[in-house]
Amino acid sequence: MQHAARNYAIVTAAYWGFTLTDGALRMLVLLHFYRLGYSPFTLAFLFLLYEAAGVLANLIGGWLATRYGIARMLTVGLVTQIAGFLLLSMLDPGWSAAMAVAWVVVAQGICGVAKDLTKTASKSAIKVTQAEAREQGAGQLFKWVAWFTGSKNAMKGIGFFLGGLLLEVLGFRGALWAMAGLLALVLVGVVSSLPPMMGKAKASRSVRELFAKNPGINALAAARVALFGARDVWFVVGVPVFLYSAGWTFTMVGTFLAAWTIAYGVVQALTPHVVKRSADGLSQEVPAARHWSVLLALIPAALVGAVWFEVPNLEWVVVGGLSLFGFVFAINSSVHSYLILAYAGSEKAAEDVGFYYAANALGRFIGTLLSGVLYQWGGLSWALGGSALMLLACWLITLMLPTRLVLMGRPLS
Repeated sequence: MQHAARNYAIVTAAYWGFTLTDGALRMLVLLHFYRLGYSPFTLAFLFLLYEAAGVLANLIGGWLATRYGIARMLTVGLVTQIAGFLLLSMLDPGWSAAMAVAWVVVAQGICGVAKDLTKTASKSAIKVTQAEAREQGAGQLFKWVAWFTGSKNAMKGIGFFLGGLLLEVLGFRGALWAMAGLLALVLVGVVSSLPPMMGKAKASRSVRELFAKNPGINALAAARVALFGARDVWFVVGVPVFLYSAGWTFTMVGTFLAAWTIAYGVVQALTPHVVKRSADGLSQEVPAARHWSVLLALIPAALVGAVWFEVPNLEWVVVGGLSLFGFVFAINSSVHSYLILAYAGSEKAAEDVGFYYAANALGRFIGTLLSGVLYQWGGLSWALGGSALMLLACWLITLMLPTRLVLMGRPLS
């Protein structure tokens, strides 16, 4: 148990360091290029390859982590992120706009691969270490998952604030070098502390086997596409640009996004105290995923009305509504993060988690694209309307989640 808990703590700390720099990177790129006069659609375009690369990176990363070990893939993810930072720091202000955009998109794509390799390896390690600890109760797994995802997102929120601060103090290039140095220290800690073969198992031998997941994983992955698309459709471009156009400074916008993400992480960590748990790990948790999904869909729908009728102090109404959105969204996300490990087998946990987070990346890609497109076409009301429709789809998909573990249509004994 102590050995497993030690590995869990090391992986969590390593992912904290990675997430801190990843959050800072998003804020660096968004604020730096918006200050240069880029349109909402172009800002969204800068992140598209970052999100699209995650789809393939999760699928391949899960398979590679199963075959070569989780610690090795965590190392590869950290090295890839450092490479992406250094490449982005080589951006020349004298280049044409088209060349600059292409360079940033490629560098962001490399960072997107790094993010999802690291996420898949880190999340899979929870299932592996929990199995090694012989703590098979659903409650222990739920607590470990909730703490991991919650603390990770809190660190990402701090990263948003750090990105704005580093941009102000060190400039674009200096900030990237500082973050690369931080990750180098994290890399040394991972290589020297984790057993390289942790999580190694017999990987799938074909693409067909890799995609032959049980019905629970398939339905949950589809719901995840809709859930994260519904967040990013307003989070990536729409709300930051809306608040800035309403008179907020960059510091105020960055602080709001940081506070939102930190609070979101705190709520995720506390979810086991909010959601009732069952002895079988599914009979209470699956209905919870359904109930919180339909509740979440009502919030952006109400905000559409507020924006449409231009209520007084609209920006503060939006901030308040999205704060409530963050609370409900955090519970939804935490329940989903638990369910994927509840449905996954421990032998090929990395492959199952990789498949699930490929869906997560696809949702972020769709949300990122629509964030720029919908805001440019119809403003914030269109972005929030898109969010409400995606959440309705998420709720409908969760109706298909099984309340018992099944494999290829047959209940597991």
